[in-house]
Amino acid sequence: MSHCPWCNTQSEHKVLELKDYFLSQETFHILECPNCHLRYTDPRPATDKIGAYYHSDKYYSHQEAGKGLVAHLYSMVKSVNLKTKFRVAAKGMKSGKLLDIGCGIGDFLLKSKQNGWEVFGIEPDGHARQKASSKLQTEVLRPDEIGTLPNASFDLITMWHVLEHVDDLKAQIGQLHRLLKAEGRLVVALPNFQSYDAAYYADKWAAWDVPRHLNHFCISSIKCIFEERGFRLTEVRGQKWDSYYISFLSEQYRQKRLPLLRGVFRGLISNVKAKRSGDYSSLIYVFSKK
Repeated sequence: MSHCPWCNTQSEHKVLELKDYFLSQETFHILECPNCHLRYTDPRPATDKIGAYYHSDKYYSHQEAGKGLVAHLYSMVKSVNLKTKFRVAAKGMKSGKLLDIGCGIGDFLLKSKQNGWEVFGIEPDGHARQKASSKLQTEVLRPDEIGTLPNASFDLITMWHVLEHVDDLKAQIGQLHRLLKAEGRLVVALPNFQSYDAAYYADKWAAWDVPRHLNHFCISSIKCIFEERGFRLTEVRGQKWDSYYISFLSEQYRQKRLPLLRGVFRGLISNVKAKRSGDYSSLIYVFSKK
């Protein structure tokens, strides 16, 4: 019997059994809470063990650039995506104080700084944190230092594909509410398990990414969780580029020929279907305080 990491409800509802196709090949389960409908990974690795599941040269989020065609394409898309992310996050806002949680090597913060924002970052990976600090010419904090930041001190807080990695959701969302100004904006990007590509690839959908992804969300569960903690969901937008990359990785896990071409085709179908449903492979959620 497992307990929901959000509401502590006991659950035996196993949605999927799947492997860590990316690295360890170990088997995990996706469970769904019958109360709040959050999906979560079971078993969850201990906090002192989880780091080993990130140790791979193919883990691009903490790298400047990799080698090969896919890494090159990833880098190109990342550059375009940075502009889109900043435009969406800061839409209609004047420059102010911005906190990016899980900032990686600091690319989004650098883009924001170049656009006049005073930037702050939090990053758990020591190597990435050092790179970001050097790039931004300011100290990037460890996650355990978030409590040193003053109440209501940020106009904009962003988390780009980070909340799915967080072990203690209540503590993290509580800090977000504490740190955001009354008229501030919170932007959170996450994979969406109700997307077409999630259904198509099933247990081989790369965005399950167990056990690195501990939590798995859809629009209804995100709205429920954040509204319970004093936030109002004001906008949901699709991250269209993500469907192509996730579909490409999923094709690799299926061990199909021409995974890049197959992934682009399947990602395109996912985006076309999402135009009607709203369920893109990844979604950007924009919140204000109630």
